Amino acid sequence: MSQESRFVPAQYQKPLAWDQLILNDVPENPDAVPMDVVFVGGGPAGLCGAIELARLVKDDNEKGGSLGSVEIGVLEKASSLGGHSLSGAVVNPMALQMLFPDLKTADFPFRQPVPGDAVYMLNGTGAFRLPTPPTMHNTGNYVASICEIVRWLGGKAEELGVNLLTSFPADSLLVRNNKVEGVRTTAAGLDRNSQPGGQYMPPTDIMAQITVLTEGTRGPLTQAYLNWQKVSAPAPQIYALGVKEVWRLKKTPESVIHTMGWPLPTDAFGGSFFYPMGDDMAALGLVVGLDYRQSALDVHKMLQQLKEHTLFKPYFAGGSIVEWGAKTIPEGGFHSLPSRLHGDGILLAGDCVGMVNVPALKGIHYAMLAGIFAARSAFQALKAKNTSAAQLSSYDQMVKNSVIHQDLYKVRNMRQAFKSGFYVGGAKAAMMTLTAGHFPGGAPHHEEDAQEWKQTTKGEKGVGLSKVDAVYLSANKTRDDIPSHLSVADAVPPHVADFYTHMCPAGVYEMQGDRLVVNAPNCVDCKATDVLGPRWRPREGGSGPNYTVM
Repeated sequence: MSQESRFVPAQYQKPLAWDQLILNDVPENPDAVPMDVVFVGGGPAGLCGAIELARLVKDDNEKGGSLGSVEIGVLEKASSLGGHSLSGAVVNPMALQMLFPDLKTADFPFRQPVPGDAVYMLNGTGAFRLPTPPTMHNTGNYVASICEIVRWLGGKAEELGVNLLTSFPADSLLVRNNKVEGVRTTAAGLDRNSQPGGQYMPPTDIMAQITVLTEGTRGPLTQAYLNWQKVSAPAPQIYALGVKEVWRLKKTPESVIHTMGWPLPTDAFGGSFFYPMGDDMAALGLVVGLDYRQSALDVHKMLQQLKEHTLFKPYFAGGSIVEWGAKTIPEGGFHSLPSRLHGDGILLAGDCVGMVNVPALKGIHYAMLAGIFAARSAFQALKAKNTSAAQLSSYDQMVKNSVIHQDLYKVRNMRQAFKSGFYVGGAKAAMMTLTAGHFPGGAPHHEEDAQEWKQTTKGEKGVGLSKVDAVYLSANKTRDDIPSHLSVADAVPPHVADFYTHMCPAGVYEMQGDRLVVNAPNCVDCKATDVLGPRWRPREGGSGPNYTVM
């Protein structure tokens, strides 16, 4: 078979620049900002961790403890909390109930209880209702906007004196004597050639006794740290891409709807979700595993097709789209968790290490719980005046003793089963559900998504919302003359470049003849490109989307 008909994306991907992401023994900066604990990422994990730690310190001081003032910081690359937060979001309230035991569920920033569940198998013309798999039952869960949850948590953190530093993307880990001692942020105000412009602001070094990486899916610092420390997992992490729209509708669904089948080919894993967000709003999304085979598969275009299906089309009549967004989701599960989640001066929590239960379509409450456990371990380390890896290993034990480990273990082989195709995978997954993962068993996968071959195919003409209009609906705030944050290999053949144009939901990549053009300001930081193509690094603070109801 010719190279043009089948290719492996990894062959055209630059290696991870971990030597730029890990800065060893840099000179001390007299202008560095001192913190005791810094959470890198202002999502659910980071904010829950900061709140828990602030409470523990406050309670300890009130009881006569010796810690005194502890400076806790949360770094967020968006210009405001929630601006880069996107999720399904049907939420298990467990973690919020743990963090706020004195509050009632009605006090939490949820839109509504899940009214019911419905699962359908689609073909091009119809829908067949299926029994809801046990893992997908949502009794006791709530529909929510993850942006609203994050902003609410931010308010609680501020009340406790946590330093919330928005527009502060972390670009590198600062290391001395093999111990993580903080982060360096991304410079701002650089022109297209990476030269200082009129609004230039240099990077900031933020020093900390403990750095907690809660940077979300496909975090570059997490990748670099695990690579540098040679921390492995039984299987590499694998990812899916989700594209989502929020609509204002005259009629909303009466249950949380999930679908399988059309418009996906049978050798691709994924499905859609459609759920109400109150009386007049609903969210529709499509999630597809990035180990798909067809190079021209386009998740954004398939979502537009989905809106024309007979199951969904009546809902959108007379409606108006409010917001659009995209992000990757870690799907490797139990077998892809790193063998350790701690090191000297560092802890890792949430999506950045893959705490997602794919069959249950849940990850938010695991990220929150992990943030809470990281805070408890950090508190113990501060009390002991010892931030070594040995001391911080208590965090790993907390995770192993929790529902995070228990739940992921039960479904440890389900996502991998679908590498055998939709129908065989479905049969295997059903048996795994009945036997808590024991039968027919399975083994960890061995290839990253970028190492899975793609078949060169021809794309179809798009319908519905264009990618350019979608980016506008994400409220992207990136300067047009910003330096490119995407690192493309030197020689990308046209058939691989064309693959990038379909893979990216935001129109970052386009073909002009046989030449690849990169429209970096369009990027909404979904990080699909980092999985299968050009590498991603954070841009200056405040760049990217500005979600409000995702």
